[in-house]
Amino acid sequence: MRLRPAAAAGLGGVACDVVAPSLVPVRAGDRIKTDRRDAKKLVRLYRAGELSFVVPPSPEQEGLRDLVRCRADLVAARRAARHRVQKQLLRYGRVFAGKKSWTLQHRAWVRRQRLDDPLAQRALEHMLSHLDAIDAQLAAVDHELAEVAEREPWCDPVRWLCCFRGISTLTALGLVAEIGDFRRFASARELMSFLGPTPSEYSSGEQCHRGHITKCGNAHARRLLVEAAWHYQHAPRLSKRISRNEPHVPPDVFARAWQAQVRLIHRHRALTRNGKRSTVANVAVAREFCGFIWAAMTHQPLREEVAA
Repeated sequence: MRLRPAAAAGLGGVACDVVAPSLVPVRAGDRIKTDRRDAKKLVRLYRAGELSFVVPPSPEQEGLRDLVRCRADLVAARRAARHRVQKQLLRYGRVFAGKKSWTLQHRAWVRRQRLDDPLAQRALEHMLSHLDAIDAQLAAVDHELAEVAEREPWCDPVRWLCCFRGISTLTALGLVAEIGDFRRFASARELMSFLGPTPSEYSSGEQCHRGHITKCGNAHARRLLVEAAWHYQHAPRLSKRISRNEPHVPPDVFARAWQAQVRLIHRHRALTRNGKRSTVANVAVAREFCGFIWAAMTHQPLREEVAA
């Protein structure tokens, strides 16, 4: 549920909390629903602290989120367009001899292809024109996002996030657009639960059973987080991109980013050494990486040995 500014203005200054409807407790067997009963139930649940509140995005954050998701849709459309071109060439026995697809060499090879059937050749040309249009749109969106990252109020959060390994400007903008203000989470565990990389659990008594991750919450931010976590299987180092951000970020944020590199590489190696698959280990690293990001964005104090 979202609360628009116009709706808030019509309340005459009355305090208003926005509740997640899907998280309102429902009693089994209750098959009577009226406005009066709903109002009484909400009052009882509110007094008991059983309601889960959500933070509506600001108009600026919602606009940024739409642009970031638009880019994700264009990337998916480009992938589908590339598959169509490759599959048509494969049907006519045209197989690229190189190792990687859609490099400059592969693109030049695709442009040189001429099919015997004129209608098939026209279809190939139309698909290539469609692919070129998507590439042009994607380049325009990337340029706009690069300009957004340099403006207020996004420039500072983006620079802080870019201090972390695996997070570039586009990833930082995506996390900021999907999560918003990191300070609305009281702890790192709340942010982890919001993103959904925490394992599910069904335990009772002495029996403890943990299953797959919950995957609840924001899927877009979770995908960005898991993709960034893959970089932490390599030895810690300061790249040129990260070093350029050091003069523009608080020292505690930069120290926290380095602390994440040192900690998470050992975490990933310990999990794989104990027999965990690389994908499972990476999700576990992403969950802990989420805690480092929350601590940096909320300026949590560093330990003395780390600060030294």
